[in-house]
Amino acid sequence: MKKGSPLLILIIAFVIVAGVSLLPLSRLTDGRVKDFSLFSDILKEVSVIEGEPSYSEAESIDPELVKAQEEDDNKDNISGIIAQTDSVSVQKIDTIISPVKPSRVGELVCVEDYTTMGVGFANLKSSLNGGSVTRIAVVGDSYIEGDIFTQDLREMFQDEYGGSGVGYVNMHSDFPGFRRSVKQGGSGWRIFMSNKKADRKYLGLSEQYAMPKGNALSTYKGSSACRHNKSWDRSRFLFISPDDITISVKTDVQDWEERNITGSESVQCVEVTGPVSEFGIKTSSPSLIGLGVWLDGESGVSLDCMSSRGFSGITLSRIDTGLCHEMSSFIDYDLIILEFGINAMSAKQRNYSVYASRMVDVINHVRQCYPHSDILLMGIGDRGERRGAQVKSMATAVAMIDAQRDAARRAHCLFWDTREAMGGEDAVVQWSSTGLMNKDYIHLTHKGGGRLAKELFNAIQHDLK
Repeated sequence: MKKGSPLLILIIAFVIVAGVSLLPLSRLTDGRVKDFSLFSDILKEVSVIEGEPSYSEAESIDPELVKAQEEDDNKDNISGIIAQTDSVSVQKIDTIISPVKPSRVGELVCVEDYTTMGVGFANLKSSLNGGSVTRIAVVGDSYIEGDIFTQDLREMFQDEYGGSGVGYVNMHSDFPGFRRSVKQGGSGWRIFMSNKKADRKYLGLSEQYAMPKGNALSTYKGSSACRHNKSWDRSRFLFISPDDITISVKTDVQDWEERNITGSESVQCVEVTGPVSEFGIKTSSPSLIGLGVWLDGESGVSLDCMSSRGFSGITLSRIDTGLCHEMSSFIDYDLIILEFGINAMSAKQRNYSVYASRMVDVINHVRQCYPHSDILLMGIGDRGERRGAQVKSMATAVAMIDAQRDAARRAHCLFWDTREAMGGEDAVVQWSSTGLMNKDYIHLTHKGGGRLAKELFNAIQHDLK
């Protein structure tokens, strides 16, 4: 190889760039220069090519939370000016209870009960003993995207108590092949979410709705990848349509059938009963607001996965109470699990009091929307960061978990320390080295989701027995 040849120049350039990608640039420059990894960028592109989501966006703080923090800072500044000019000194009362260590039974990390009178899973337990369908919603961020963790939690509940189907599925997915528990297809929908230009009166627990932008189609097919999800007994499409419209439905045992709908501002439901393994809907009515599809059994447990990438959870305080009450006549919940936090933390921030206060508001608001539901707040899972050549737990993870536990105390709901259940400090090292966590050191693999789901299922079962 001749000196100065293009191939030699390329090899030298690659070695230099690869070497730079191994340097802890963020730490060396006090955060002014972000860490760069040639290899992770290459892998990221491969992930996109294979149709799986890239998780780079999830590493940023939710813009809605940034706004909330700025609002809180402004209030503090105004309060400070008033305090300086007021002759009467008012002492601020701290209502946050000091954090405590999570309770254990052997190796089991238990659910911490901060409910009023210690009622725990009263609604869930009553429903499981009642013989009707018991419904659980897991509402979270990209940590559960693609039904990771929730598909295994659903399977365990259905193994124990019966049930079939995947429950809630949205009208459209950008990564339909990523989710293994249902085969989803379709086109022609405009998606509205609570962090974008959406009409608040149409925002329910999933924090999204869809409207046709022409001929809109959604199809769902059962999957044998998960037990109990190959077929189901009830197929329901919830929607609002102010105008008279036509919706067509189809299953694997019935060809397309038109349903003529009378216009109404209230929530309506198109339902197909009987065992099926496929369900489809289509419409071209531009005024229709699609709230989602639910594929359930006639009995046992149904568990909904409602994930919103990049969310911190605080926008749940905006969901419409009246809409949720209307939807609950078709789809009500006995347990709502809130999984958030990764989009509310950073490597340097250690004070999450604003986030804790906003989550107290969220929990109280969700309780108003679904008054017959138990509420469980999950702490964040262990998250890693590079320190030189090593990966360690993010130093601010404990501060976030303390804030989440305090939020659960103040809102009087249940709490589960996810990170402790994973193994606590530096659990990310073991989980990432054994294929349980992705190389972003944040998100779980399908295998890791199954492992974590077992921990939570056992913790809930411990309280139900």
